[in-house]
Amino acid sequence: MALTESQHKAINKYRSKNKAQVQYINRRSVAKNFILKSATQEDLDMLLGCIKQRQEELSD
Repeated sequence: MALTESQHKAINKYRSKNKAQVQYINRRSVAKNFILKSATQEDLDMLLGCIKQRQEELSD
């Protein structure tokens, strides 16, 4: 279904007012897709180490 001009304007307005949130969602999506579709076992092992490190940082 095609978007109307007003829908495009609303989307662009939201994106411009919520840049940090849009960037966060995009990065999360890219990371998830990489893990689910492209990551090798080595990638997953490295990511697990990074995740554990980040969890420790957040728990402090």
